[in-house]
Amino acid sequence: MLRYTLMRLGVFAGCLVAVWGLVYFGVVPRGLGQSNGMWIILLALVISAPLSFVLLRKERDRASETVVRRVDRMKANLEANRSQEDEAADSARPQGQIS
Repeated sequence: MLRYTLMRLGVFAGCLVAVWGLVYFGVVPRGLGQSNGMWIILLALVISAPLSFVLLRKERDRASETVVRRVDRMKANLEANRSQEDEAADSARPQGQIS
């Protein structure tokens, strides 16, 4: 998951540098007044999102598989703990008593 996040940040950083260069050389218009920095960041975000979606597909799939395995393992642990608690409660109850 960390690898995917770092790769997304890398794509964003590359887009940020590219957009800054395009604005600096006048290919893309500057923002209004003092909004130039915000304009560059927003434009880089808009460009990097679909690029990340396409370029990092395999890494995203690997990260999601890791998350699914972790969730499945946590569910199994919770179920094991729940069954242990049920067994402990059943053994602590006197034989003829029903709750």
